[in-house]
Amino acid sequence: MAEQEHGHGKKHVRVAVIGSGFGGLGAAVRLRREGITDFVVLERAGSVGGTWRDNSYPGCACDVPSHLYSFSFAPNPDWPRTFSGQQHIRAYLEHVADTFRLRPHLRLNSEVKKMTWNTELLRWDIETTGGDWSADVVVSATGPLSDPKIPDIPGLDTFPGKVSHSARWDHDYDLAGKRVAMIGTGASAIQIVPSIQPEVARLTLFQRTPAWVMPRMDRAVTGLERAVHRALPVTTRLRRGLLWGIRELQVQAFTKHPNELGFVEQLAKRNIARAIKDPALRAKLTPDYRIGCKRILLSNAYYPALAQDNVDVVASGLSEVRGSTVVAADGTETEVDAIVFGTGFHVTDMPISERVVGADGRTLAETWKNGMAALRGAAASGFPNWMTIIGPNTGLGNSSMILMIESQLNYMADYLRQLDVLGGRVALDARPSAVNAWNRKVQERMRRTVWNTGGCTSWYLDPSGRNTTIWPGTTTEFRRETRRVDLAEYEVVRATAAKTAVVQGGSGAAVSEDAGPQVEVGA
Repeated sequence: MAEQEHGHGKKHVRVAVIGSGFGGLGAAVRLRREGITDFVVLERAGSVGGTWRDNSYPGCACDVPSHLYSFSFAPNPDWPRTFSGQQHIRAYLEHVADTFRLRPHLRLNSEVKKMTWNTELLRWDIETTGGDWSADVVVSATGPLSDPKIPDIPGLDTFPGKVSHSARWDHDYDLAGKRVAMIGTGASAIQIVPSIQPEVARLTLFQRTPAWVMPRMDRAVTGLERAVHRALPVTTRLRRGLLWGIRELQVQAFTKHPNELGFVEQLAKRNIARAIKDPALRAKLTPDYRIGCKRILLSNAYYPALAQDNVDVVASGLSEVRGSTVVAADGTETEVDAIVFGTGFHVTDMPISERVVGADGRTLAETWKNGMAALRGAAASGFPNWMTIIGPNTGLGNSSMILMIESQLNYMADYLRQLDVLGGRVALDARPSAVNAWNRKVQERMRRTVWNTGGCTSWYLDPSGRNTTIWPGTTTEFRRETRRVDLAEYEVVRATAAKTAVVQGGSGAAVSEDAGPQVEVGA
């Protein structure tokens, strides 16, 4: 990998990838497969894995089948279960880093503090805790599930016991015999509750809104199955294709025909009734919104755990903490030794956006203050040669995010090809009109989806109530929309040399020290 120094110890590369979860490692693999080796992966932690490194709470596992929740270019014939646990997914990502020789590109313990677009030199200047860099292109793959969100609860700072978030689990703290308050009923909470219920003295679940929970069709993958997958790789592809096809057919009900989900709701209600015999508790746990409006959760153990004698369900959110007493919005008071927040992440207000300064000096957070919007989920106007993986409206409500990531990697690869074709010191900046047109198209399609019409308030929605998280279509449609970069949707910005003195870029391009930008309006 060619790293070139620019004065003051700053190293220059063609591409800087931010983050080493599925998005970042996928981008690194794709760069190498495109013949690009002049890149680094900047990671704030000491190892790869992203959300699957950070989330290690009891019971942590994926709710997407393993053979679909993995890269198509790196199939794993040895998944131990149909739905794998955190440790196996993290091990898979470490394996990807080794198999595709990504270790030399990794810069661990290098948290990005600030990224600033250099208008003169048409590059990004990047400050990290591990040193300063510059890059022609930035690929931000920090992901939406990277920064935990803990609500601002009055008195929380006075709590004398243990306070933790599901994504920052303290394995040294023993919950055995403790009185525990679990805040939230999302994907992490429904895994934590049955995992800790047998060992705690008392568990109080604070539930603002009940979730729809369906049975988890999980089982061990047999030794024979794994042997067949190893001997005949085509069987792994067929298994993945079948899992993908089923979900691709299901998505129509979410995006076009939400009223058809009534049958699924009846199945979910039967799932509650089988485990919860107490009518009052069953009423608390039955949602009043359309299934699918919030993410459908999968568990065989959640409802049985809630029916145990040492569990209380408070159908209200946490509103206040008074010493060791937690107080619900309905006035219920409970004394506890530990509080566990399963309250999710900063999804619609990506923290990385505060650290990205564009061509006009504004941060991405300022540009997105009225809601996130990016061209094809990747490019924001005013931020040349910067793209995000898992950007606005690229999430999924019922399938594997890896499918969407791989589509975005196609777009990234063609973006870099277009820069090569244009030649010289050049940048692409998404036109505001193109960003607006794309966003109007997405939001128009969103109007009839279950996520907008289902009658719930979910983490998919930003503070204004707009869904800036989910893709309102099939993964096939998104792949088609991101197969190629349309230069008509971008302004082509070039550097014009004003002096003969040049700085040699990491990709071999000559850059004038006080070159100025020149926009090719007709491009």
